[in-house]
Amino acid sequence: MPSPARIRSTLATMTAAPDDVRELRAFHKALADVTRLRILHRLAEAPATVTEIIEHVDLSQPLVSWHLRTLRAAGLIETRRTGREVVCSFRRDALDAFVQREREFLGMAG
Repeated sequence: MPSPARIRSTLATMTAAPDDVRELRAFHKALADVTRLRILHRLAEAPATVTEIIEHVDLSQPLVSWHLRTLRAAGLIETRRTGREVVCSFRRDALDAFVQREREFLGMAG
């Protein structure tokens, strides 16, 4: 007999959320982690290489890369390769755009 959590998970995957809800969820999920908030705080000061971010948060490279992928998927950062380094930048317009999309979704635009 499947557990209640397993049943809820199965039902959730069967009833996929609309794209706008998925975007909002990804954004909130990205901001719901302390490490990702620390990374964003560092990137708000200035762009940084992955190596600099690793030193800032004191985590392994694979773990930092995982957090950066989550932030990039949510549209909060952008990355560019400079030689062997990857430079990350905070997308300052992302927060304003997100707030606007969320207000529209909730029927509070205006």
